[in-house]
Amino acid sequence: MATILGPSSAAISASCGSLIYPSSKLVTPSISINTGSCSWKKFYGGIGIQGKKGKPQFHIAVTNVASEINSVQQAQKLGAKESQRPVYPFAAIVGQDEMKLCLLLNVIDPKIGGVMIMGDRGTGKSTTVRSLVDLLPEIKVVFGDPYNSDPEDPESMGIEVREKVTKGEELMITMIKINMVDFPLGATEDRVCGTIDIEKALTEGVKAFEPGLLAKANRGILYVDEVNLLDDHLVDVLLDSAASGWNTVEREGISISHPARFILIGSGNPEEGELRPQLLDRFGMHAQVGTVRDAELRVKIVEERARFDKNPKEFRDSYKAEQEKLQQQIASARSSLSSVQIDQDLKVKISRVCAELNVDGLRGDIVTNRAAKALAALKGRDCVTAEDIATVIPNCLRHRLRKDPLESIDSGLLVIEKFYEVFS
Repeated sequence: MATILGPSSAAISASCGSLIYPSSKLVTPSISINTGSCSWKKFYGGIGIQGKKGKPQFHIAVTNVASEINSVQQAQKLGAKESQRPVYPFAAIVGQDEMKLCLLLNVIDPKIGGVMIMGDRGTGKSTTVRSLVDLLPEIKVVFGDPYNSDPEDPESMGIEVREKVTKGEELMITMIKINMVDFPLGATEDRVCGTIDIEKALTEGVKAFEPGLLAKANRGILYVDEVNLLDDHLVDVLLDSAASGWNTVEREGISISHPARFILIGSGNPEEGELRPQLLDRFGMHAQVGTVRDAELRVKIVEERARFDKNPKEFRDSYKAEQEKLQQQIASARSSLSSVQIDQDLKVKISRVCAELNVDGLRGDIVTNRAAKALAALKGRDCVTAEDIATVIPNCLRHRLRKDPLESIDSGLLVIEKFYEVFS
């Protein structure tokens, strides 16, 4: 892990996203409509509305639209960043290298399919996942779209955006950070999938769709804490969306589909119950977390946590340089991922390991190839080595092996034994 978290050539600095306007739209419109006098006045952004009761008199003034929207968006982002709860820095997490590596590889290549983290209580599972927020890179989205549609990928576009593209309309694009959505255990199915907008139905008499958590998580991260305690009907919803990448809602005469491609991250304590095999197989990787046994490390963790609780801002500032180095490594790995190659011989050996372990399906082969490429990109290489495969293959196959109640050996060790048998 020291290699992964090592120094990099540059530090990335977080900046507020700005709207990218088509060149033809860079104008400064000025509209002015005056009718009569007025007795009251309200302002909404750059629009002033004036009038009397019963006399719909108004005045509209729109100036410097592009610059005003841009400055408002920047101010909102800065305000939100200052008002949100302080997050424990990812670089300050002591130990738990396996869990941290799995999370980083999923950020580099979201197609890996997420990670399931199982371990004892109080081992920092939730803290580590939520600390990932600071490291998430920015992505291009269509401005104002509730599904975070990708302006360059039709498969990640909502229906309305796709219709605009078909008609040849130009899209306004903005840069936002990858979103992390918490999935509460007590969430209702309507809140997860989306429902009818009651306010519009009552005020305007129209049927309108109100997007849910799956829409918000599109092209982002969906985090389910204590996933093994999730109700079965919500598990079914997750399975359906994870399988197809789309969420379909049938409500009150409305049928709507929207993209729901997300990195699924779950955490839980195995003592509280097992996870359904169908859902477990949807996680690309599986990380096991144990309690730290080294006394000096335990003392360091306690001291670091006390420092964070005492003064979160000062503690976060002390890790700012390390966080920025890690951000730069992730950004560099994401940009170079497409150029990473894996030899045909290594691909055949990966599939041999999966076949000899009786792994059902081909997800194990696919995920192992992707995770090995992501690790090579993170280390700054353009070619996958056997060492990269040895690092990730236990996490990719451990949870896909058939359970033998009489087997006492850990499934991860079985994968390692078979790996060395095949690769030697």
